[in-house]
Amino acid sequence: MRDLKIKGIYKHYKGDLYIVEDIIFHSETGEKMVAYRALYGDNTLWCRPYDMFLDEVNKNGQKYRFELQKIKSLNEK
Repeated sequence: MRDLKIKGIYKHYKGDLYIVEDIIFHSETGEKMVAYRALYGDNTLWCRPYDMFLDEVNKNGQKYRFELQKIKSLNEK
């Protein structure tokens, strides 16, 4: 299983970017979930089951539903 990076920027296979805010748990079932915020529009906060967030989908040239992005500083060479 892949690791999840809190505050990491992830790209959804449909193209939009999200920041992972935290791992949260469903109050009734205890299910582990990921809270993530859209980096577009009104910055909606979403949640999705942990395993589904890290799912393999192989769509639009992307292996996983959400893939961690390596974003460099504009000051890096």
